Amino acid sequence: MPWLPFNAHAMQGEAVKPDLRVLNDRPLNAETPAHLLNDATTPTRYLFVRNNGNPPVDTNPEEWQLRIEGESCVRPTTFSIDELKERFEIVSYDLQLECGGNGRSEFRPRASGNQWTTGAIGCPRWTGVRVKDVLDYCGVKEDAQYVGFLGADTHLSGDPNKVVISRGVPVEKAREVESLIAFELNGEPIPLLHGAPLRLVCGGWPGSVSGKWLTHLLIRDRVHDGPKMGGNSYRVPCAPVAPGTEVPDDQMCIIESMPVKSLITSPRSGMTVNGSQLDVSGQAWAGDLKVTSVHTSVDFGQTWQAAEVAAPRNRLAWQQWRARVHFPKPGYYEIWARATDELGRSQPMLIPGWNPKGYLNNAAHRTAVQSV
Repeated sequence: MPWLPFNAHAMQGEAVKPDLRVLNDRPLNAETPAHLLNDATTPTRYLFVRNNGNPPVDTNPEEWQLRIEGESCVRPTTFSIDELKERFEIVSYDLQLECGGNGRSEFRPRASGNQWTTGAIGCPRWTGVRVKDVLDYCGVKEDAQYVGFLGADTHLSGDPNKVVISRGVPVEKAREVESLIAFELNGEPIPLLHGAPLRLVCGGWPGSVSGKWLTHLLIRDRVHDGPKMGGNSYRVPCAPVAPGTEVPDDQMCIIESMPVKSLITSPRSGMTVNGSQLDVSGQAWAGDLKVTSVHTSVDFGQTWQAAEVAAPRNRLAWQQWRARVHFPKPGYYEIWARATDELGRSQPMLIPGWNPKGYLNNAAHRTAVQSV
């Protein structure tokens, strides 16, 4: 697939993102080249786009409403965006958002879905109110298990009665202080492509739980059962399976915290390097956890050198790392990066456990250079 610009002018003035690679235009899905993800806080123009349906046509923030309800909601309530801003504390966090299928293109047998390489990840700054505060205001019954969402996106079939996607998270995740009902992205109103005017953001878990164009939060007395919560959707085999295995639904488990991962953002793959050493940098993240170390290798993993790893800006933000690598003589080299989380789990060298939809590929990232 070539690297193509897309123009979202038709989407109510949404800015052009000329540097992203379009994987699918119905619905629109586009990823970011690794070398454009070098910022500590991802600029909006470089944030990947993941859609399951079509964005809504009418997203007037002055008329938008959010309904809180469900079996385990004590006081069902409807809020305008202004009421959310007036009633609850407004907070901002840098939060990693990664598609569960990031890296899908490397799985064999091939997994169906958008063939993401490495670019379905970003860590922009989100501003909004805490889900926890809204839940506390509306009241949560003791039997509450999950918080699900509904959005205003429309089904590709055109059927207004079909829900595109309705996923959710356990109440404990929804109540984390970093889980937001967001209305700003990097200090500006959220653009249409990213869920304007209101979206859910639950960092560290697959991006599919961070519902866009948010209209409802459902406090459920069960595991949420909306579209794309069952079957192979955002679920992986509960036990390892051989590649190509057909896995029954009752043996699939919902993806929660994303695995430890790293990305080399500089140098750009394919560069020619003058000299015997090179400064390398990138990002690392580990779902709900912190990254404790990143190591690099230029000899196909025979030896490893520790990189410097910065602390996250806040919990659930990614961490920048940097290293200086040395080439023993001129020639072709692959720079490898491998991160380790606070539980001691490192990225594998090979594609991890095969699953039907190609989720959770956290194999070590590699970039190629020619030293002269």
